[in-house]
Amino acid sequence: MTKFDEATQAIRVDENTYDVCLDPGYSIGGPLNGGYLMAAVLRAAVDASPFEHPVSTTVQFLRAPVPGPAQVRVEPLKAGRTAAFSRVTLVQDGVAQIEGLITTATLHGAEPIYADKATYEMPPIEQCVKLPDPKPQSGMTLNAQVEVLFDPPTIAWLKGEPTGRPESRAYFRMTEPQDPDPYVLALAVDALPPVVFSAGGRGWAPTVDLTWHLRALPAPGWLTVLGGGRLVADGWFDEEVEVRDSTGRLVAQSRQLARVGRG
Repeated sequence: MTKFDEATQAIRVDENTYDVCLDPGYSIGGPLNGGYLMAAVLRAAVDASPFEHPVSTTVQFLRAPVPGPAQVRVEPLKAGRTAAFSRVTLVQDGVAQIEGLITTATLHGAEPIYADKATYEMPPIEQCVKLPDPKPQSGMTLNAQVEVLFDPPTIAWLKGEPTGRPESRAYFRMTEPQDPDPYVLALAVDALPPVVFSAGGRGWAPTVDLTWHLRALPAPGWLTVLGGGRLVADGWFDEEVEVRDSTGRLVAQSRQLARVGRG
């Protein structure tokens, strides 16, 4: 079991309740990363399901959970021959923090009938760069858990030179050697800086609603994460992400709605 597996472990208490312990190592400067929280919730939902994989997940972030004990409550809604549906709630100190709807099924790795090509061709990995190490007082601990190498133009905002387009692109893998799986993908779809930074925004940009789909089981190796947005307006922005595995196969897609940061 890797550190990430331990950090997202869900221990069954009864038929519909799981204990989790939210790890401070996945903080993004105070709040815990939304993808990490989804991974913990998904562990419980899949354990309670007759199927192996979370193929569709929609979550609403009602509040920002803090590191420490929490519970995931799973309410089965329907189970058929090929898919099962459940409602999940992450609860901390008796208060709902995250609500979600999760569809589970079992993927078998069949060859696709149709597969599109990547919307953007990334530069070679040796031409990509890391973010600067965060200051110890920043509370940004997620950086130590993942290795992310960015397409340089998409982090030019660090030098005060945003491209003016909402975008973020990078190669992604866990720092501790681990083949990517659906739970790593849940983290990956929300692991890059908000695309609004490249459009000139700054500050914490909290996700309000996020939906992601598991499209295939990833091959070992680096993931490629391509993020972009369509509209930044009235204090809101959208973010769409596609994740491809080391073979170039599309393995995850997501869309989220978030608030533009105020700092």
